[in-house]
Amino acid sequence: MDSEVRTIPESVTGEAASMRGPGSPQSWFVHRLQRLRTSSGSPTQAQLLAYDENKVLTRSSLSDLLAGKFTKPPPWERVSAYVTACVRAAHAGRIDLSCEEELARLRGDHATLTDLFETAVRVPRAPQAPPSNARPRPATYRLPPRNTNFTGREAILRALRQRLTSDGHGAMHVVHGLGGVGKTQLAVEYAYRYRPEYRFVAFVDAEDPDLVASQFASLARELGLAEVSSEQAVPRVYGELMNHEPWLIIFDNGERPGPLVEALPSGDLGRNGHVIVTTRLRGWSGRAGVLDLDVFLRREAVELLTRRVCGMTTAVADRIAEHLGDLPLALEQAAGYMDYNQTAPEDYLALVTSRLEDMIALGEPADRRTVVVATLWQLGVRRLEIERPQAKRLLELCALLAPEPIPLDLFTGSTEPLLAAADDPVAWDTTVGALAGLGFARRGPSSLVVHRLVQAAIRAVMPDDVRTDARVRLCRALLAAVPHDIHGDPDARSRWQELVPHVLVVTKDEPPTECAGETATLLRLASAFLLSIGNHSVALPLCERALAIDASLGQRDAEIGFDLITLAQIHRDRGAPERARPVAERALSLHESCLPADSPAIATDLATLARIRHLLGDHEAAVRLAERALQIDEAAYGPDDPYVSFDLIALASINLDLDNHALALPLISRALRIREASYAPDHLYIGYALLLKARAVHALNDPSAAEFARRGALILDTRLGKTHPKTRDAFALVDRLLKCDSCCQGQGEVVAAGNLAITFTGRRPDH
Repeated sequence: MDSEVRTIPESVTGEAASMRGPGSPQSWFVHRLQRLRTSSGSPTQAQLLAYDENKVLTRSSLSDLLAGKFTKPPPWERVSAYVTACVRAAHAGRIDLSCEEELARLRGDHATLTDLFETAVRVPRAPQAPPSNARPRPATYRLPPRNTNFTGREAILRALRQRLTSDGHGAMHVVHGLGGVGKTQLAVEYAYRYRPEYRFVAFVDAEDPDLVASQFASLARELGLAEVSSEQAVPRVYGELMNHEPWLIIFDNGERPGPLVEALPSGDLGRNGHVIVTTRLRGWSGRAGVLDLDVFLRREAVELLTRRVCGMTTAVADRIAEHLGDLPLALEQAAGYMDYNQTAPEDYLALVTSRLEDMIALGEPADRRTVVVATLWQLGVRRLEIERPQAKRLLELCALLAPEPIPLDLFTGSTEPLLAAADDPVAWDTTVGALAGLGFARRGPSSLVVHRLVQAAIRAVMPDDVRTDARVRLCRALLAAVPHDIHGDPDARSRWQELVPHVLVVTKDEPPTECAGETATLLRLASAFLLSIGNHSVALPLCERALAIDASLGQRDAEIGFDLITLAQIHRDRGAPERARPVAERALSLHESCLPADSPAIATDLATLARIRHLLGDHEAAVRLAERALQIDEAAYGPDDPYVSFDLIALASINLDLDNHALALPLISRALRIREASYAPDHLYIGYALLLKARAVHALNDPSAAEFARRGALILDTRLGKTHPKTRDAFALVDRLLKCDSCCQGQGEVVAAGNLAITFTGRRPDH
């Protein structure tokens, strides 16, 4: 029998001097007090006394408390005053600490301290021999050690206690969550924190249901029941526990209810105790209340790392937590790795950034030395391989995508589905359901989310040929799923926003030969989308990679032209028209050599070059180029197509800079009408047109200019955010127009609007 395990060695003596040494109850409790003090900004003792409004603490009592100079647990009133003072100091320093949560945490620690003192005093005494016909009845059975580094989860612990003690939820509750999320740690912490409320606590390893009965037989013997067979053990144990009520049994890592049903209490047997089941599997809601445990909040992840790792800063901890997806086991593993190898936090961050698949196999959590993230899901994957091979294939595909919601129609929406199961609704539903049911993914109404470390663990063991085949399939599926007409399709923005994280992940490495061309196209389209929302810094390297891939393949002059014109647009919008001009001229030359003269792609090149020549001051050439682009697009698409609006805006902008305001205004008004009929009311292109119209009508002494500018600025605020340079310039324009009291100031006051109002980027890449 495993007797109750303490966090303090039982060799501690009861004498005051030795009890204050390393490993004593005092040193353990002082560590807990100092941890709170550090979290609250390390206030001095003088500051703590000042924040003790009820004057419970004195200088000597506070010094004794923090030095561990006590031979019995200090009064809770003193500890509570210390906690309150620390929290007030934290608030004064703008550190977010909850007084309620910290009091609950230290109350549990204070109860444990009392228990440890009792143990330390009892241990040296010679035990009295029990009667020959009786066995001592332990307070706990196989309860693991308490995790002295347990972090956060205060609200979850309170919710679990409330649900277990509420008549509405019954006496059994299930803690469900991803592997490594801390379900066992939560259950064990609950047992220690609320142990004074129970007379008996037992911990049962339920991962293998066939071994549960033998554990109950062992438990029966500990309860003093002799000669109990495995078949009789469960009802006999629950019957005996009626003499130890209230009791708590934790079934750790349980399967579905079916395999455990014989071990769970039923009827009157379960009325006087509580049962907690931890599990990764769905399917318990019909048998018990279910509490879903998620990964750490970021502040909890940062708290754990900064407390565990010497020299860890909040900024580095935040970035490490991001890479590890805030998974508690991974964070413990990282702390163990840095502690053992004496790795600087900055160096570990570099390793986990570049070698995630390798790092999740290294490092050991202090409490579970045989469990690491890399092997956490191996059994589940083997189960999928045997029972649901299509689900395993789906998991492999998801592992190569971003740790963001994955639209399920990515697998079912193309003419060639990625999986055979996608052809049959029932087969597809059970395939997706298997990943959710076994805890590999979180399923939404139309998407799946796979944790980044599950993805890394699957990638780490994926054979090269399987990975290559999956990348090719995903590249082609994404190319079929993303809108190619980024500017003309009214739904393009929302679709791209959900797919662009996956496009970036699938295309980040050197592409397989089989899909090199498709990869280049995806990169260019992603670049054009990012450019359309003003993200130039990410758009530029993507476009450069697309150009490099296309140039290496040969016989892709048209595609190279598309890459070049997108690259020219990026340079133009980044304020480098002199770099953009030769790139745009090369794109136009390539397309004129391989495409029909009336191709809309050539119109794109002309419109882009017109804007660039305009920015360089060559207005006459810019007018000719813009007029030619407008003629081609009107012939190809009709007078009311969104692409025509780009040409109109380009031509209007040139006329404005030539002071031809009366010519510019009808062009802008026509472009605005087209865009308002084609796009959502808050689309960026409408915002840009409104800002340009404000410039034109103000030059013509129209007092409505400020209202047009205000509407445009609000759209940019919604789409780009307040801090974006274009948004700031737009609101500055609004302010200037509102303050303007004479028409003669108009042109000089609105120059800043020029770069805001003219944005037209690439178009249909298949033309």
